[in-house]
Amino acid sequence: MPLFGRLKLSPVFGFLAAGIILGPFGLGALARDLPWLSAISITDVGQITYLAEFGVAFLLFMIALELSWNRLLLMRRLVFGLGGLQLLASTAVLATVADLLGQSPASAVVLGSALALSSTAIILPSLVERKLLNTTVGRASFAVLLFQDLAVAPLLFMVTMLGARGGTELGAGLLYALAPAALAPIVLAGLGRLILRPLFRLVTATKSTELFVAACLLVVIGSGLVTALSGQSMALGAFIAGLLLAETEYRRQIEVTIQPFQGLLLGLFFVSVGARLDLSEITANPIATASVAIGFFLIKAVVLFPIARLMGLPNRSAGELAVVLGPGGEFALILIGAAVAGNVVPGDAAATATVAATLTMVGIPLLIRILGRGAAYARMDEAAFAGLTPQHDDGLERVIVVGYGRVGQLVAEMLTRHEVRFLAIDADPALVAKQRTGDHTIFYGDATRIELLRRCGIQNARALVVTLGNADAVESIVRSARSERPDLTIVARARDAMHATELYELNVTDAVPETIEASLQLSQAVLVDIGIPMGLVIASIHEKRDEFRKLLQPVDGTGRERQAIRAPQAESHPTRMPRPGSDGPEPVDRG
Repeated sequence: MPLFGRLKLSPVFGFLAAGIILGPFGLGALARDLPWLSAISITDVGQITYLAEFGVAFLLFMIALELSWNRLLLMRRLVFGLGGLQLLASTAVLATVADLLGQSPASAVVLGSALALSSTAIILPSLVERKLLNTTVGRASFAVLLFQDLAVAPLLFMVTMLGARGGTELGAGLLYALAPAALAPIVLAGLGRLILRPLFRLVTATKSTELFVAACLLVVIGSGLVTALSGQSMALGAFIAGLLLAETEYRRQIEVTIQPFQGLLLGLFFVSVGARLDLSEITANPIATASVAIGFFLIKAVVLFPIARLMGLPNRSAGELAVVLGPGGEFALILIGAAVAGNVVPGDAAATATVAATLTMVGIPLLIRILGRGAAYARMDEAAFAGLTPQHDDGLERVIVVGYGRVGQLVAEMLTRHEVRFLAIDADPALVAKQRTGDHTIFYGDATRIELLRRCGIQNARALVVTLGNADAVESIVRSARSERPDLTIVARARDAMHATELYELNVTDAVPETIEASLQLSQAVLVDIGIPMGLVIASIHEKRDEFRKLLQPVDGTGRERQAIRAPQAESHPTRMPRPGSDGPEPVDRG
């Protein structure tokens, strides 16, 4: 992985290359004669398949966290229109070609539907890496891939039914076998609505990071296993769980927690894809394998282009979409494998189709890399993309308010009064649950983690307001935010004059010391009450505030020399209270 990073190549290439080298057709083949190689090679892909499938499940879970049921309904035109037409038309044409090549009707239908699917696990990360997800081709690809993922369960039903025709009992026996698969998603969705929010409320109340991680993994893996035991894809269960949690205040913190696991398991999935690629079979039958790979790629591209134009995409975007979705996908391997197990598809046809699909999947990052150099970045009308958003944020320019206590709520009230959108973050689950009402967007989470700020849209934020009372946390957030966005307006709450000076050294835009502001407000009140004209008082208060701001800021760019001032309370309190986690009180710098 570091090697491919140095070469500025997609990390997906690194995982695929590792799979080819370490797999049963690479070092794994040599392990038969050199047993010691088995310790560093993959001799049987099946041994890692089940664990690798969790990578796709985690990916679908993360995608669902960005949707919610309501947004899924808003996306119905592109998801069920563009996605549905693509899958049906591609399946019909590919099945017809397979039938003409001598396959039975059942085998042709399975092969056609399997090859009509594209790779969610490779396409989406590649689009994110090339910063194409928020373009027309990125959003349209997301819609089609989402429909394909939703269609996997019905397609697995179809394979099961076709395989059951070879048995002695159909009718009630088949319905009895399929009943758990049909009921599992319904039961999962119903129970999830009842228990997920209370579960995370209990977990966050403990303030245990380890327990929160465990709860996240329990939800993803548990929901995936429920649907897997019912005969469906684990990804479907994880997707349903993600949709349910997308409506809760814990969504962003869950994303930050799950992201590392998703990256590792998805990487393992790519390794398993590379390990399945038998280069010797490609060299033994290069013409047949290449013909199948190029053939179904071109068929899918030709079929998808007019459908995309019909749905309103311009010519260039429709062509790019056809190129991105032309290769095969990971679920094709699952469908074909199930069909072979059920004696629906012959072994030789399945092997050729599997190798061809894998070969096209390996080429996806390269295709998107080439596409990214001249992709059409112009977006369609927003109404056509209602509900479709980038993975990390919705692109709105909000003010992010960190800390939603009394100070944060007042800041939010003033922002609302001036019709400025805001997003709030707080680490108190009870407070978040109480305040999460109306149009206000409030999430539970630890804002000292820059990953959470990224998920909340710091890339597009208009400003960041930090109202926390913990001085160390404020400094950590300011430092991370300034590193992420050098141009961002950052206003932070300071405990006193010294803390304000420290924040200015971290390049905060404005630091507001509690002690100084309280003194200025008291001065304003008493001057007005004793009869001094309001205009003169306000002008003098602003002038004094500017004087304080100049005194608090460092003298030079290094921050080594500074002009500190005494806080109004310093004469009666020669020391500052210790910060949480410090060894003792800090002396006041009297300048």
